[in-house]
Amino acid sequence: MMKFLHTMVRVKDLEESLDFYCNKLGLKEVKRADYEKGRFTLVYLAAPADCPQAEQDKAPLLELTYNWDPETYDGGRNFGHVAYRVDNIYEICNALQEKGVIIHRPPRDGYMAFVKSPDGISVELLQKGEALPAQEPWRSMENTGSW
Repeated sequence: MMKFLHTMVRVKDLEESLDFYCNKLGLKEVKRADYEKGRFTLVYLAAPADCPQAEQDKAPLLELTYNWDPETYDGGRNFGHVAYRVDNIYEICNALQEKGVIIHRPPRDGYMAFVKSPDGISVELLQKGEALPAQEPWRSMENTGSW
């Protein structure tokens, strides 16, 4: 038997990343630990609907790893992406855009969109259930950069 626990991403600026993942994307911080000897901080986040399970099972989580000594992380795109199911793809994309987040792959199909974290990690947003009917301005919106 196998169970998904978490996905880890390294972040350059913990506060900037928490602003993106929590204040803009809507994830919730469920655990934080500082490791002085190793000089790093781990912050575990969960999607709101996963919080009860995450607190009980310590899964499914997104682990942000912040190394206290400055490092440069290249190739965030090589990581691939993390994905979250959302109740309304248009509402979340609109809310993210209003908060200054670039929608790199707009939800033209009413089903899928991509945004990026401050560290270049692609975040896929998938509509719960069937695709919503295509609507403007999303239907006509072009991609921005890579996703």
